[in-house]
Amino acid sequence: MLSLMMKKKLVVLTGAGISAESGLKTFRDSDGLWEGQNVMDVATPEAWRRNPSLVQQFYNERRKQVLAAVPNKAHIQLAKLEEHFDVRIITQNIDDLHERAGSTNITHLHGILTLSQSDRLSSLVYPIEGDELKMGSLCELGSQLRPHVVWFGEAVPMIEQAAKICTQAEVFMLVGTSLAVYPAAGLMDFVPTNVPKYIVDKKIPSVSQYQNIIKVEGVATTGVIEVAKQLIANG
Repeated sequence: MLSLMMKKKLVVLTGAGISAESGLKTFRDSDGLWEGQNVMDVATPEAWRRNPSLVQQFYNERRKQVLAAVPNKAHIQLAKLEEHFDVRIITQNIDDLHERAGSTNITHLHGILTLSQSDRLSSLVYPIEGDELKMGSLCELGSQLRPHVVWFGEAVPMIEQAAKICTQAEVFMLVGTSLAVYPAAGLMDFVPTNVPKYIVDKKIPSVSQYQNIIKVEGVATTGVIEVAKQLIANG
């Protein structure tokens, strides 16, 4: 096995398309709803202030779905690629499927649903036992715990770290994202021009402004496996 110092750095940006094959829906359905709810009623700081019980209940249901889901072949293949590459995963998803698949270096841009955070101080983060975060569960400062999720209108605290990771990429892969949500959509701008950039999606997003693009049209499970074979063959 190659030592970490000898391995090429493979940076992978994943979006909802990779988790969709594990049965997890995205909020970008055709009707603009996420599991029957308008996202502005359940995924903004204003919604939390207006009706925290509704928001808490909504994310408790999403957490149950996440815990019932299992990593698919795409998640597992990315984890296996660590045998050949220094893999750095940046994900827009709030599930823990990359972790459960075995990936060891993951940056969650939008938080992770299996954790909670203080309503008063977002840096106070706690694990959630089971699938339910209850109203009345408090942080050490005495404030209500909320989902550890970046809502619309909130800053993305991990974006600078993610951008730095992208600048160091020697190979780049984009999996299951439409590049429609900012600031995550701008991360490809930080990948060096000469680096090969594999785009895996059922519908390839517009990437004409970038060089060295290799398009792999299809679902994440088959696309990631195809790219993995190419990467391993090319060394």
